[in-house]
Amino acid sequence: MKIMTVLGTRPEIIRLSRVIEKLDRLADSHVLVHTGQNFDPSLSDLFFAELGVRRPDHFLAARGETFGEQIGQIITLSERVLREEQPDRLLILGDTNSALCSIVAKRLGIPVYHMEAGNRCYDDRVPEEVNRRIVDHSSDVLMPYTERSRQNLLREGIAGQRVFVTGNPILEVIEHYDEQIQRSTELSELGLEPGKYFLATMHRAENVDVEERLHNLIAALESLQREYDMPVLCSTHPRTRALMERFQIDPEAHKQIRFLPPFGLFDFIALERNAFCVLSDSGTVQEECCIFGVANVTIRDVTERPETIECGSNMLSGAEPQTIMRCVRTVLDQKTRWTVPPEYLAQHVSSTVVKILLGYSARAQA
Repeated sequence: MKIMTVLGTRPEIIRLSRVIEKLDRLADSHVLVHTGQNFDPSLSDLFFAELGVRRPDHFLAARGETFGEQIGQIITLSERVLREEQPDRLLILGDTNSALCSIVAKRLGIPVYHMEAGNRCYDDRVPEEVNRRIVDHSSDVLMPYTERSRQNLLREGIAGQRVFVTGNPILEVIEHYDEQIQRSTELSELGLEPGKYFLATMHRAENVDVEERLHNLIAALESLQREYDMPVLCSTHPRTRALMERFQIDPEAHKQIRFLPPFGLFDFIALERNAFCVLSDSGTVQEECCIFGVANVTIRDVTERPETIECGSNMLSGAEPQTIMRCVRTVLDQKTRWTVPPEYLAQHVSSTVVKILLGYSARAQA
């Protein structure tokens, strides 16, 4: 059986790292495809190397100045490689533009297996929310992380026999690379003390593409530094930095914030584990902070991971500086440890995914 895995962003590389390793060993043939959606040497190359994930068999270079250009290239180029390789099954993860190759596979009659299915924030202003619905409804077998996500899919009319809750793969990845994470020297190199700094990331279009919102987020980080008198580190995605330049936001004019290039996975997790508080618009960061017991504020208006709010690990702040400050004070006031959602602590998720992928007949259930 030939399996094709398609990815295009850093979170996909991380979450699929253990699955890729197993498919390389257990599938008759495994073809790895990188769409090039977020292909930046400072990000993708770094994560492939760190995680020990082999180089892709195909790099599609699906870039574009606009959403339409990129989607058009992803669909055109993925059709080309799907026709060339003729896989028996396609594996995709998440809600990225790269995952929209599911549309092509569906038209070609190739069964689509979707990890991270069923996430919903119910706000169509979020670009990924539209992708989620398209990808889920063009997939044959859906592998949500949580029971909540499974229920979302059932309510949308997807047959229960096509849906399998696998648990979240992120803990397995962290535990597998724990030795490398423990060896990180990033804190000492940056002159930081554990529990005495803020860590921030922001990359979502809903935040960084809107000039006023980006200004507000930076103002909030400056206020945090003044109120708590602690370093504020901002891991700055290349796209975020480019938009800061477009909006004439000079990092040198905001000296209270340390705008730093993206960290490697191991260094970032070491920083995350030891932070006083983390502010981010990343879904992965929400999950990791929940697992690590680190105070977390999500600088968004909505989240597709409401379980982090319900268990008490996370607050939604939006982008207004005063609201962000109030949320930070609130999460830092919590004295008791929250209970981590059980699906976040699932073991052997990659093995579960591979068993479903290699053993379940999507065609038989059609």
